[in-house]
Parts: sequence; C-alpha cells; structure tokens
Amino acid sequence: MFNDRSTPLSLLETRRSARPRDLVAPGPDDATLARMLAIAARTPDHGKLAPWRFVIVPAEARGALAARIISAYRAERPEAKQTEIDSFERFAAQAPALVVVMSSPRPESHIPLWEQELSAGAACMNLLHAAHATGFAGGWVTGWPAYSESVRDAFGAAPERIAGFIFIGTPGAALEERPRPDPGAVTTRWTG
Repeated sequence: MFNDRSTPLSLLETRRSARPRDLVAPGPDDATLARMLAIAARTPDHGKLAPWRFVIVPAEARGALAARIISAYRAERPEAKQTEIDSFERFAAQAPALVVVMSSPRPESHIPLWEQELSAGAACMNLLHAAHATGFAGGWVTGWPAYSESVRDAFGAAPERIAGFIFIGTPGAALEERPRPDPGAVTTRWTG
C-alpha cells in the first residue's frame, strides 16, 4: 500500500515539482482549475484573514504579462542582454495554466505578518497538491519577476507581494525525483 497512488499519503509521497517549460497541454479546464483553487484556499489561516489571493493569467493575457516583465526588467537593467529578455518572453508563455499567488497581508490585524505570509506559502503548496491530485503537475517559480515592484503592480499594490507563479499542465517529460533531505538529519528531539 505504500506505493499505491490511490491513498492520500501516496499522493503526498509521489508529488513532484515540474519544470514549467516541460508542462504541455492539456491543462486544467476552468472547472478543474476552480476546484484546485478551492482546495488551495483550504489552508491554515490564523484569524480567517485569507491573506492571499489567486490571479489566473489566461493564455490570451500571457503576451501582456511578458511585455510587463520585459519592460520592468529593461527599466531596472538597461544593459540587459537579449538572451535575458528572451528568457522572460518564454517565462510568461510556459505551461497551459498560470496562477499568480499573491501574499495579501492584513496589516491592521493582530495576527503576526509572519503567520500571514506562511499562510500564503501554504496556499501555494496546496495548489501544487491539488494539481497533482487531479492528474496534472505544477511548478512554483519566483525569480526576478516575483520581486519586481513593477511586475507586482500589474496584479496588486503594496503591501501585497508575489508569493509565486504557479504553472500547471501535463508533464511533457518524466518528472525527476530530486535529492530529499534525510528526515533524521533535519529532525531533533527537544528534551527540555
């Protein structure tokens, strides 16, 4: 039963991150993506603040996203090489589905900002689990676009930040297992 993908634990044991460039059609349809987002929203959320939100970037808007990223990058780095610009053009076009997860903290709340940010990260992880559970794969990407205020402003405004670009689709190549830490090496027992 340990390797049986039909159990909840085996789903968790077999989830792998996919390289967004390797994700191909088909991607989730609108109903499946909506279900994935509903699952992603079932995340720990102290104070019931929902300190995150999801922005779907449909295929027809990917060119505008690429233009926004490239414009922001050129403004910040006017000496940028064409290869860098080309990589951002490709970045926006990866995978059939793209969800930008925004960390949307509520500064007026008594809930610590750190807990709100952790909740946004958990929402990203839940979205990846939902993609895997529905037969797709996902890749959580940050990189320069996630830290650009100009790119962020396309989706929201401070104090929001981009928690991640979540690319979803069908693996076009076998998902590779990466080295994982030995649980014994990252686990200690506190004895007081």
